Amino acid sequence: VWKDRVDSYLDALVKELRAIGKMARGRYPDTVYIGGGTPTTLEPDQLRRLLFEITENFDLSHSVEFTVEAGRPDSITEEKLAVLREFPVTRISINPQTMEDSVLKAMGRAHTAQEITAAMDLAREVYGGMVNMDLIAGLPTDTVEGFARTLEQVVAMAPANITVHTLALKKGAKLMEEQGRLCAPQEVAQMLALAESTLRGAGYVPYYLYRQKYMSGSFENVGWAKPGCVCAYNIIMMEELQSVLSLGAGGITKLVNPATGKIDRLSNPKYPKEYLDTWEKICQHKVQAAQFQARIYPPHYLEKSEENH
Repeated sequence: VWKDRVDSYLDALVKELRAIGKMARGRYPDTVYIGGGTPTTLEPDQLRRLLFEITENFDLSHSVEFTVEAGRPDSITEEKLAVLREFPVTRISINPQTMEDSVLKAMGRAHTAQEITAAMDLAREVYGGMVNMDLIAGLPTDTVEGFARTLEQVVAMAPANITVHTLALKKGAKLMEEQGRLCAPQEVAQMLALAESTLRGAGYVPYYLYRQKYMSGSFENVGWAKPGCVCAYNIIMMEELQSVLSLGAGGITKLVNPATGKIDRLSNPKYPKEYLDTWEKICQHKVQAAQFQARIYPPHYLEKSEENH
């Protein structure tokens, strides 16, 4: 059972953090993002260990943003939020997707809309920093009226940033097999139009847009933020103009050559078992990443950039 091997996984991740931290000395991450899962499923001591290793091994003095995905409301507790406050975490994500209990049930989600509201109240009381929330238009069994209720409730919670996704279905997914339960494209279009008018009316502004495969109706995902609250990491990931160092299982490091625009990708194994078994190969990849950065941005370049900062 992988739940019993979380500490082993953390041991390997800490090794990678320390090794990469040594290679990255003299370089400053612009943003830090912990996610692509729900790191708040870790126990408080495990979460503290992870955050400690990040802050010990990387110089975050120039970072503009440090985000931790909280994701599911059932993973958010007062003790975990207090751990986040011990570190320079500036932003968390709580992702309801919908505030309609019937839609949550149809998706197989274990939480309710009330638990989302309670998690947001707790985050406001204990954490106190910026909060992102994600919604999805076109979920199975949802309606335009239900999506309107979701928007109303989420706007009332006043998160700093709201990303409105359009449902994307991978080939073979169970939802793809139940096409009859999905919203029609015209309904999704109504939901997105409603999101735009509602969010603009509440003072949010759009700051990034992207499309992905298998999206319902070939629509877009749009990030909305209150003034001064854009999520820098989202922009970096979508523009693909900046190198991204990714650690842990499933992490994909992107090495961007600013002169040519060419992007090289170095992928960590997707599954924890393979990640644990191939740690030495992972570090070899990161040596390649360090060598690339040293070649593209030599020390004298960094010193000049620092002077102009």
